[in-house]
Amino acid sequence: MMPPQGGGVMEQLGVSKLWSFLDGGDGAVPVTNGVVRSGRGFRVGSYLELAARVAELQFRNRQHVLLFRGQGGDWRSVQGRTSIMPGLLRPPPGRSRAPAALIAARFETLSRAEALLAQAFPPGGPLGRQRVARTRLLRWSILQHYEICPTPLLDVTHSLRVAASFASLGGGEEAFLHVLAVPNLSGAVTVHAEGGLQVLRLASMCPPVAMRPHIQEGYLLGEYPELAGPPQGLPALPHEMDFGRRMVAKFRFEPGRFWADPAFLPVPREALYPGERDPLERIAQGIRAALDPLP
Repeated sequence: MMPPQGGGVMEQLGVSKLWSFLDGGDGAVPVTNGVVRSGRGFRVGSYLELAARVAELQFRNRQHVLLFRGQGGDWRSVQGRTSIMPGLLRPPPGRSRAPAALIAARFETLSRAEALLAQAFPPGGPLGRQRVARTRLLRWSILQHYEICPTPLLDVTHSLRVAASFASLGGGEEAFLHVLAVPNLSGAVTVHAEGGLQVLRLASMCPPVAMRPHIQEGYLLGEYPELAGPPQGLPALPHEMDFGRRMVAKFRFEPGRFWADPAFLPVPREALYPGERDPLERIAQGIRAALDPLP
């Protein structure tokens, strides 16, 4: 197992003026990040309305780049705020933080998965094998994006349509679209040292055998510096390790009505998840089987 190392403390949005839409309102208003996370979410009736609202958000919050995450529900912390934790640090239901033993077990699984992933790219294999073998963040990126095991990274996308399509996959009556902000994007990995944040562009990082990141226009968010192993006593409080701190807006919608316009249809599930048409998916299946069951 890798030696313990503390992560950074993620900067919270909204200490200065932040523009957003709130439940029950009409236009954009100046708010704080805490108010956005505590609210029910601004209801939109169609994809076109969502796109128009996001366009205004980007114009009013021009100092930020907006990334999106679609979910079938709005997961709340014990304080009642939207919580967006990476899978490795996510607490069990009803708990404010994940037990140290659970985090240690997840890190152990992550370490095993990294080794299996490196072995799956034999010498003379696909383009990118050497980069996978020597770059931990790339291994984490593949393991996270292919849902092999929990990592300290969080999936987001630059595509509003992809995020809204993911949110609609669950088949529930209501879905959520979370808008997260980063200061800027540059190259494969963008580091914001002062904000304790790094942004990974999957299309630039992953080997070409990985099709899913390109189709999904995927990005990953991570703390900076990243956790290299189970933290001793958690150097940051749980709420400081929550990507809800980067939330600009929260939208909610009814998937059955949201996609009613034939000009704006969701990305089909088989396109978001190309299955074995994606060469890396076959590798992912073998690693998942070797790790089963996960903690």
